[in-house]
Amino acid sequence: MGVVVATLVLQVALPDDMALRPWWLLPAVSVLLVVALLLVNPGRMSQFSAVERVIALLLVAAVTVVNAWSAASLVDGIATGTVDGRAGAVLVTGGVVYWTNIVVFSLWYWEFDRGGPGRRAAGRAEFPDLQFPQMADPDLAHRDWEPSYLDYLYFSFTNAAAFSPTDVMPLRIWAKMTMMLQAAISLVLALMVVAWAVGGLK
Repeated sequence: MGVVVATLVLQVALPDDMALRPWWLLPAVSVLLVVALLLVNPGRMSQFSAVERVIALLLVAAVTVVNAWSAASLVDGIATGTVDGRAGAVLVTGGVVYWTNIVVFSLWYWEFDRGGPGRRAAGRAEFPDLQFPQMADPDLAHRDWEPSYLDYLYFSFTNAAAFSPTDVMPLRIWAKMTMMLQAAISLVLALMVVAWAVGGLK
């Protein structure tokens, strides 16, 4: 939850013409969803809750929408030349969008691997969608080892940086297609946005 809140705070650094309008819409909706999520489950998740899952997916969808809007605005600004002479703003925006993209996909992986954290905690998912090294070799961890959110965040980061699987392997079609989409977005941001901004620095 802290990673999501921190990522939402980063949206304040975006230039006005590259942020979702009105500026208060996403923070307001996100705060309401976070409060609702904490009210439904104030402690550690130990069982599946349909209400909690819906709220969590709405929160992830909200972050996804605002990042997609920022990314589209930035790419459009570069393509149309409206960001010329604003290399600093493009660098900041590109960095925020790139990081938010990593967080967004880590949350989708977290929410859909084996039916989500609730089903994983309740032991209701038998076959993994993503295979972590600890699941392939019993000598690396306890038999009841489960990936935490930070494992999914690391997995999302390595996929965004390497544009391919590293130590975590996708086993299901949805996981492979999601990784392919994330890698494609990361590649566009790295080549078109960050490289353009660095080349435009005076």
